[in-house]
Amino acid sequence: MKEKLLLVIKGMIIGVANIIPGVSGGTLAITLGIYERLIKIISNLKKELKKNLSFIIPLGLGAVMAVLILSKIIDFTLEKYPLPTFLFFIGLIIGGIPLLYKKIQHKKKDISNMIVFLITFGIVLLMALGGHSNNVVDFANAGVFIYPALFLVGSIAAATMIIPGVSGSFVLMLLGFYKPIINTISNLVSLNNVIANILLLIPFGLGIIIGIVVVAKLIEFLLKKYEVKTYYGILGFVFASIFTLSKPLFALPITTVEVIIGLILLITGGIIAYKLGGK
Repeated sequence: MKEKLLLVIKGMIIGVANIIPGVSGGTLAITLGIYERLIKIISNLKKELKKNLSFIIPLGLGAVMAVLILSKIIDFTLEKYPLPTFLFFIGLIIGGIPLLYKKIQHKKKDISNMIVFLITFGIVLLMALGGHSNNVVDFANAGVFIYPALFLVGSIAAATMIIPGVSGSFVLMLLGFYKPIINTISNLVSLNNVIANILLLIPFGLGIIIGIVVVAKLIEFLLKKYEVKTYYGILGFVFASIFTLSKPLFALPITTVEVIIGLILLITGGIIAYKLGGK
């Protein structure tokens, strides 16, 4: 029972991460110590189905609960208190780095590994610095073509959600689908236009499932064939995500109280990730 509750909590953290632009659910899955197991289960769900479902269901339940229940709260805190909110998630990322480092600590050092690290670090950095879009898709005027578009966008978003350091919500924002999707979820929670909103979310959800399975199989292959290099690449994603999340914070108008609260939340996030990552 305790293990199931921990999985629900971890799922909630990952779920919340996936609705915040710039925060990577894949990164937090790593720092919470479930990434590799999650990849294996998604890629081989039918093998030991009962055991796999006992892991996936509470994790997925936590993620769905977080999206449905906390989306409005996170939207509020991002608007009113962006510094403490982002520092908490930066803390969650930092707190899991020791666990990730243990994966390569005693492995042979190689220049090619550092090259992989720099490449993945650079990819995330370029995405963050070069990607900005103010375009927003209007679901109401998109017509019937919005449904296959949502499936495709869901697949793309899912691929980025599962890759550490790459924010699925940030990619949705670049494609102009972030705000419409969040608004659709919020309207569904508020029981507004329930059927219409469900019909919009079904192809998006199916796209997410397909995207996650395909990318999980690719990552599983990389972990089997090139384990050390893959973890160096993941470290590059993780460190770059800390940088990209931190950089915009310096431009925010902040107060001393916000800084103090933010630092407390940074430390709290780090402790939570460190403790949960070992369980």
